[in-house]
Amino acid sequence: MKNSTLLAIDLAKTHFQVCKLLPDDTEHSNKQIGRAALTKLLSTHKPALVAMESCGGAHHWARLAKSFGHTVKLIHPKAVKGLLVGQKTDKNDAFAIAVAARMAHLRSCAILTPENQGAQALQRARKLQVDQRTALINQIRGFLLEFGLPIAQGNSKLIKSVPEILEDAENGLPDVFRQVLLAQHTMLEVHNKQVEHYDKQINLQVRLNPTCVKLCKLEGVGPIGALALSVRLNDGSEFVKGRDASACIGLTPKQHSSGGKTRLGHISKHNGDSQLRSLLFQGAMSVVKNAAKKTATTEKGLWLQNLIARRGKKVAAIALANKTVRTALALIKNDTEYKPVMLLV
Repeated sequence: MKNSTLLAIDLAKTHFQVCKLLPDDTEHSNKQIGRAALTKLLSTHKPALVAMESCGGAHHWARLAKSFGHTVKLIHPKAVKGLLVGQKTDKNDAFAIAVAARMAHLRSCAILTPENQGAQALQRARKLQVDQRTALINQIRGFLLEFGLPIAQGNSKLIKSVPEILEDAENGLPDVFRQVLLAQHTMLEVHNKQVEHYDKQINLQVRLNPTCVKLCKLEGVGPIGALALSVRLNDGSEFVKGRDASACIGLTPKQHSSGGKTRLGHISKHNGDSQLRSLLFQGAMSVVKNAAKKTATTEKGLWLQNLIARRGKKVAAIALANKTVRTALALIKNDTEYKPVMLLV
């Protein structure tokens, strides 16, 4: 929409900076408005290109703008930051978003549906609960170790050992520490119940989602990974090919090429979707460990075993995760089922 009016919005909680560019890229206005005024502007303005950074609240405003007939472009914040001129102010940010929106090679991020956002919230709430539980477990183990009471690995063993330690009156633990340990043990049980509740909710969502059912058939993809993949890939329209999806998640090597020479490095741990990449890598590692113990029955299994022999398990796991994302995108875009190619006996 090069010949259309552009509304570039710098999002915030209550005050929004709106930069309006005319079709000839002349700046018409760049002013701050409130939430109610922004809603009124989107509802009354003639159809235009609405651009904003893909950040907190962006999907809500993007869906609202689309409902009023506008074309929406969500831009990655890193792309906008590189176009910022002068000091960081709301006006400069909004103008940088407008400049980025006019660049045809900058792709728009996918706009999540309310259902996808709900699934994403469920997944992230579970991760936060698991992280808090892990931190609590590590603290309990550390406290007990300071009193000369090491606990064997495993959540279940810790849950079982703490009541026995509290009941032992001859272990020399002070009363104040017993109170702390009892409170932490109670909190740990609450964390475990909450994680189990989230797991049940995720399994239910996966069973009700045909896309997730398809993705669960991929090697190394469980219910949590399938739900995360379905949310990130959405309907697949954001990506032209499988490599684009893998690169977006951060499963392709960094490239630094010049003068016709292509140089590929390692994958970056700081780019892409780190949570999804971690899930895919963990699932792939479990497949890689099992692949080395049994005879391959599929072409992918044979490919994986040969790759493990040449490059090692970790490289093979990343390669498998990369292939998983590409296959998942193909399944979503083509609406097909996953059928591994069997080896001829």
